[in-house]
Amino acid sequence: MSKNTLPANTLIEIFGHAPDDCSEDARLLWKTGVCPFTATTCSKINHNSGIIYGTCSAKTGNRSVIICPNRLYADKYDCIRTVSEEAFGKIPMLMFKDYWENRLNHASQEIVVALGQNSGREIKLGTQLSMDWVLARVKERKLLEYVGVEVQSIDITGNYRDNWHYFNQKKFLSKRVVPPSENGYNWANVHKRLIPQIIRKGLIYGNSNLVKHGLFFVLPEIVYMKFEDVIGKLKPVSSPTKEVMTVHTYELGNPVPEGKIRPLKHVRKVQFLAKEFAAAFIAGASLPSGNELDIRVKNLLGVD
Repeated sequence: MSKNTLPANTLIEIFGHAPDDCSEDARLLWKTGVCPFTATTCSKINHNSGIIYGTCSAKTGNRSVIICPNRLYADKYDCIRTVSEEAFGKIPMLMFKDYWENRLNHASQEIVVALGQNSGREIKLGTQLSMDWVLARVKERKLLEYVGVEVQSIDITGNYRDNWHYFNQKKFLSKRVVPPSENGYNWANVHKRLIPQIIRKGLIYGNSNLVKHGLFFVLPEIVYMKFEDVIGKLKPVSSPTKEVMTVHTYELGNPVPEGKIRPLKHVRKVQFLAKEFAAAFIAGASLPSGNELDIRVKNLLGVD
């Protein structure tokens, strides 16, 4: 990262590298707009200007946050392979392309096929619900069982245009001051979209006849901490069943030399019943009291 003093708000990774990484590998990704984690065009595109931003993570204050779910697919979708091994053991997991091109060779072999982003396609239910990943255990052209995997980061608010252009134009080489990013994080979306979506999907998997290990949820540690602010701490379970939700949280590892990509650090694993997750959200485990609302209304009106 630049030797200049960094502002409290700044981008931390662009195309998987530190923003001031001038290595050939890093700058090639800037030029091509390719995500190093999916080997496809980065999805962070300004559709008005056509600029591909390549933003993976950002910092507000002292905490770095992964802002693109594709960042969690580091090391050739290792987080997905971790779920596969946890659910099915050491059965080979194949992306859909490899499975389809070699399906005759795999006909008698027990394998796990990953269906999702850049691997076949996401499975859609109706017009509003799309499953991020389905890991299907298959043998002799028969589906034995499957699990669902949802991968989330956090949406960003505001903009980071000046901060991004500073690094894009390598202004750090002339020791110019780093302009702060104006980004924030859309924590309200945790309440409005992320938790309700996970509840719906968890209940669907729990009602399947072919699901034995429920829904797995992969996300940054700090985002799951926001979940806990809403739902509180849930009673843990140790035996996964189709009614259980399993959470895997990650955060960025330590900074690395130029030309390298920071590793992801697995922080914790949490398991609980999907129905208790839903009940805690409905009950509002950490909601302010009605009495507090009474006081706020009175204060605003200036009455007793």
